Formats: sequence, structure tokens, C-alpha cells
Amino acid sequence: MQVHIKTIHESSAAAGWAGPRSLVVDRTPRAGGMGIGFSGEELFMMSIGASLCNDLYREAALWQVDIRQVEIVINGDWGGEPAHARNIRYDIRVTSDAPREKIEELIRHTDQIAEIPHSMRQGTSVKLNQLEIIR
Repeated sequence: MQVHIKTIHESSAAAGWAGPRSLVVDRTPRAGGMGIGFSGEELFMMSIGASLCNDLYREAALWQVDIRQVEIVINGDWGGEPAHARNIRYDIRVTSDAPREKIEELIRHTDQIAEIPHSMRQGTSVKLNQLEIIR
């Protein structure tokens, strides 16, 4: 998998894309940006929710459980120097006619195997691979 981020016209805003899909990344005005896109922190938290939501639907299909709607709210704190995420927690609401116990089991299972939260819990390393300076 590969994603790209490239600043737009020498501004703080950047386009991010993966294949044909794109979004805008920016800092908040308070942090010196224009505030026209998602901050890195917001995307980080959204990636957790996206992983949980996508994987919940995938697992539900494998378990032959019908889900009509999923809503996930992720909260977390940022602090330290350099800043890092901490105290990440999420609430989930699932609409389904399946028995409550089955949905709870499905959610708990998905919580353990969803790729982004699982990668974070395993302490996946992130390494600078290559850098280039252009003058």
C-alpha cells in the first residue's frame, strides 16, 4: 500500500491521495495553517474509526450477521514533547436485528483484530526511509 502527501502551491495545505481517492490535509489556523483540511491528528483518529468500521462489516459478513449501520466516536488526548496520542478510547453504536449477545461478541472480536488498533497495540515501527533536499 502506498499513499502520497504533497503540499499545495507552497502553502501549509496538502493533497493526500491513494489511488483515485483524495483528501486535503492542513494545520488549524491556531497552529499556523489555513484550516482547510484535516489535521494529522484528526486523520490518525479517523484511521482508527475507519479500520474498526470496515473490519466490523467484513467480520459481520464472515459471521453471517446483518449490520445496517455503524457509528463510532473516537476520543483521545495529545500531549508531551514531542506530542503523542494517549488515552484513546471509542464508543460504538451498531444497528442490527441480530441478537445483542452476538453483536457484542462481534464487536469485541473486531476490537482485537482491526488492523489499525491492532498495529498500534503491537507498537508498529515507523522509519524514515529516504530523504531528498531540493534547492
